Amino acid sequence: MPSRRTARDWAKPPAFPAPAVDVLLPTSGRIAELAVVLAGLAAQDDPAFRVTISDQSDDHAMADAPAVQAMIRVLEAQEREVRVLRHLPRLGIAEHRAFLLEQATAPYVLFLDDDVWPEPGLLATLHRAIEDLGCGVVGAAQQGLSYIGDERPHEEAPFAAWEEEVEPERLRPDSPGTERWTLHNAANLTHIAARTDLPDAGWLPYRVAWTAGCVLYRRSALLATGGFDFWRDLGPNVGGEDVVAQWRVMERFGGAGVLPSGAVHLESPTTIPDRSVDAVHAVFEHDPVG
Repeated sequence: MPSRRTARDWAKPPAFPAPAVDVLLPTSGRIAELAVVLAGLAAQDDPAFRVTISDQSDDHAMADAPAVQAMIRVLEAQEREVRVLRHLPRLGIAEHRAFLLEQATAPYVLFLDDDVWPEPGLLATLHRAIEDLGCGVVGAAQQGLSYIGDERPHEEAPFAAWEEEVEPERLRPDSPGTERWTLHNAANLTHIAARTDLPDAGWLPYRVAWTAGCVLYRRSALLATGGFDFWRDLGPNVGGEDVVAQWRVMERFGGAGVLPSGAVHLESPTTIPDRSVDAVHAVFEHDPVG
């Protein structure tokens, strides 16, 4: 039986099941986008999940927004527990992710950005992938569908599927393999998927440099590699925090992207304009490839 209750049972008192996945959603000032993301989560079936929204908006407009509240009520009627937290002052996105990770107890955590819509079934695919592959992290790279007519063969060239088991991989700024970052530009994965014969499972693991926007971790693996605790050394104006966390997990436990990607970038302006501190170089500058 699917873990999502249908409208037939919405009026019954909910009995929230223990989540297999904690969906961790940092947000700030994005009402319309957040409502779209929550609507995408409401279309997911298995596995059972819980949603934690951490709000760093300047006011309470998000909490009072009818569209956001409506989607929270839908999720709760489906027996998806939703927690809305206020987390201030702003100490940077790395600290915000560290705070969210502290709230999680499920075996897996999905870091989902507040401008990424998940296609129905995406959570189940990611969960199945990380269990089948036995690795520490899998991701669905966000796709900008305004670029659906913009094919970039030179950026798609680094694509390489994992042919056998996903193995640990050590990446640093100058490592071979970092050139794979171009795979996730524009709508490149959408074009790759259209010409790729997928296995019967319906998805294919491939080698990544890193993945942004929709990333599922084995929580124990993320904690074992320090999570986002490096935020204390970097200050608030940081970017690349997701790369640091993923590289640490990939080095010990392995990681992969999932093709096709059903994560759609809403292409809204960033809410983090100052990313003057590059977390990747700050953390790894004294840790060369070896």
